[in-house]
Amino acid sequence: MDSALVLGLGSGSGITEDLIRKRAEHNACEIYSLEELSLHQQDIERIEHIDKWCRELKILLLQSNLISKIEHVGRLKKLEYLNLALNNITMIENLEGCESLKKLDFTINFIEKLTSVESLKSNIFLEELFLTGNPCTDYEGYREYVVATLPCLKWLDGQEVNRSERIAACQLYETIRGNILSQEQNCSLKKERQCSVAGKEGSVEKERKTGFDGRWYTDINTSVSSSKEEKKSCLAATTASESNDGEAKHDLKEDSDFWTRPEAFTPQSRVETHKHLQKMRDKDVKVQNDEHPLYKAKLVRADGSRLNINEAKVDFHLLDDEDSGKLVLDIAVYRYMDTSLLDIDVNPTYCKVLIKGMVLQLVLPEEILPDSSSALRSQTTGHLVISMVKARGRTIKPKCQHRPMEKPATQTQGSQSPINRSRGYVERLEVDEQRHLQVDYKNIVTSKTPNLLPLGSRSTTTSRDPPPCSKDFTDNPEVPPLI
Repeated sequence: MDSALVLGLGSGSGITEDLIRKRAEHNACEIYSLEELSLHQQDIERIEHIDKWCRELKILLLQSNLISKIEHVGRLKKLEYLNLALNNITMIENLEGCESLKKLDFTINFIEKLTSVESLKSNIFLEELFLTGNPCTDYEGYREYVVATLPCLKWLDGQEVNRSERIAACQLYETIRGNILSQEQNCSLKKERQCSVAGKEGSVEKERKTGFDGRWYTDINTSVSSSKEEKKSCLAATTASESNDGEAKHDLKEDSDFWTRPEAFTPQSRVETHKHLQKMRDKDVKVQNDEHPLYKAKLVRADGSRLNINEAKVDFHLLDDEDSGKLVLDIAVYRYMDTSLLDIDVNPTYCKVLIKGMVLQLVLPEEILPDSSSALRSQTTGHLVISMVKARGRTIKPKCQHRPMEKPATQTQGSQSPINRSRGYVERLEVDEQRHLQVDYKNIVTSKTPNLLPLGSRSTTTSRDPPPCSKDFTDNPEVPPLI
């Protein structure tokens, strides 16, 4: 594909246009021309905005999320592959507008209503369908029903659909469809019973609460006569006895209890699993930050002077342009990095640039004017060019002015006035200005060809007289004249 896009969304966060543009650096931050979009393993709970911002999508990967409903994809007319594996989808819907759809993946979801496959009849180019790991695959006659419902299907759950299988399924379609409807009703009743049992177990679990510090106590003093001082002292003693090792053991025990506790495989359990994993990741990050605090670069010395630092490890070039009186800093910023990730701070004696949070600080060789400085980004190379005007020593070339030439006073040969020498007078050659006022373009080339008359006309010019004879010439009358 021409372009691909990978988004990183936080837990519970939505898809925003700014976030998509930050991930579209390889495509010049253009999201309308994206053809492949990957949003897997980001705890997304709802599909939104994609059909408005990415109309040219051909591949959409949304596996390993918390999506419970198929929506906002009907405008993707060029979509060919949609992956919704490992989500919380319970029914196939809202895909009629995807006219070019060829492959669908619903592996390990919670699709119970198998008759929702009938909504894919309008997708005439659909060739591959994956429903492995869904409750509907346990129905008797599942494969025959899907093959008969979708006549254009060539692959189902990775197995090819042959012609004889399709003919046999079409012959028994009405009988199989009745059996599928009855099995769907039984599955819905079973689900309701599981939900009621899960609700009762949750209420019992809430009643069995532990102590305030996560442990069970059998020596709790229930006497009403206990004073506030005794309660405070008890709380202080309990808090002091807890150590970091105890907290770590408690976290390990809580994690092991969560994974060993038997629970039905439902959309709610999948959501709880994602929340638990996010909680454990946050704890690991907190512990890592406490043990290894983030390194902060030292920008200033003890005496207050600035240091030269290049955390971003980027190439740069500082040029002193004497003609324009500027210092030009050319930084080889990453070509496809978004400009919003740059932060520029120009000061009279130093220049600091933040590149994705990393510092590039340079001490300038002379003082500059921050208010007169400018920063531009190249659209071809991505380089950042900062032009800083010098505060002192700025040279400005005067414009060339033509002044009338003055004729110097007549002097004797080999002598020059000392006054003109002291004033910087320059002696020039005298030129006749009348000869150079205007160029005569007509007489640049003289015409040597005679004037030609129109065809059929007679020349009115008189014949020229013969040239005179020389003095030694004698006319002989016997010689005939030359014609």
